[in-house]
Amino acid sequence: MAVYTLPELPYDYAALEPVINPQIIELHHDKHHAAYVKGANDTLDQLAEAREKNAWGAVNGLEKNLAFHLSGHILHSIYWHNMTGDGGGEPLAADGVGELADAIAASFGSFAGFKAQLTKAAATTQGSGWGVLAYEPVSGRLIVEQIYDHQGNAGQGSVPILVFDAWEHAFYLQYKNQKVDFIEAMWKVVNWQDVAKRYAAAALRGDTSLLAP
Repeated sequence: MAVYTLPELPYDYAALEPVINPQIIELHHDKHHAAYVKGANDTLDQLAEAREKNAWGAVNGLEKNLAFHLSGHILHSIYWHNMTGDGGGEPLAADGVGELADAIAASFGSFAGFKAQLTKAAATTQGSGWGVLAYEPVSGRLIVEQIYDHQGNAGQGSVPILVFDAWEHAFYLQYKNQKVDFIEAMWKVVNWQDVAKRYAAAALRGDTSLLAP
């Protein structure tokens, strides 16, 4: 039985137009995300076989594959819910996301400063990767991370709460090679309600399990 499964989209393929067209959503979810799910499950099977046979010649590649595919699955699962056709703007207390808005201001000085940093981090990722707003539990602050592929350059223990996919498959059919235009457009569909829920859950867990007593 598969350990990981492809989640259903929380909206139809056309829900994020005109920011992201339906063809991209369909291919991105049904093909690319599905491939990461399959890759994670296949790698778990291969690791189980290695344990059974005590054959560890491929362990380095298998561990790398597991990190790659599993992180791809997790980030994409967050990505779909981070977006909504009714989203965008700025998180405000009047919309019930005041704690998130306060945390952004405390961590980055202002929403404008945060938006500029995440935009630049996502748009300038070399090759394939993500721009991510994450909760860093040791300091209790929000940080921006520039993640290469799906797993590189990420702080240990940080919890992603808002993710911008900067892989070409996320935008090329519509935006061609203008990654920065796609990232700028992404701000129009951010689901701040979802981001706020993720922030609250991450902050509630705290840092008690990370540092030695």
